[in-house]
Amino acid sequence: MLNEIFTTFDDFSDEIGLEKIKTIGDSYMVACGVPTPDPDHANKIAEMGLRMIRYVNEYPDVAGQKPSIRIGIHSGPLVAGVIGKRKFIYDLWGDAVNTAARMESHGIPNVIHITAQTAERLAPKFQTESRGVIDIKGKGEMETFLLYP
Repeated sequence: MLNEIFTTFDDFSDEIGLEKIKTIGDSYMVACGVPTPDPDHANKIAEMGLRMIRYVNEYPDVAGQKPSIRIGIHSGPLVAGVIGKRKFIYDLWGDAVNTAARMESHGIPNVIHITAQTAERLAPKFQTESRGVIDIKGKGEMETFLLYP
């Protein structure tokens, strides 16, 4: 099941022009603007997230349970590259990556949780809703936003 879902996510990523970074367990990490900057990165990532949610919402029940997904998005600078000499993998590091991960971990199933920086970049193409100020682990209080499918 996870392979089928992630394979479809890979197709979405290719269609939109994103860079799949990695999967870890049931986590799927994708970025836009790496290695080549893309001024439309926020819109493309939002479109990816919306496609992912729509796909999971239409996915059949698994053992009587409806699958769900949490998505977190943040916009900001990061470091990208390959480290080591065995099992080369392209990866991302930095506060922007950590903040996006916090958006996911503090998110709501089947809704995209985003930072104020990303919400600003998405306006006016996408309509977002303030979630208010919440305490984000390791970040402190932040106003965050929701993007619904």
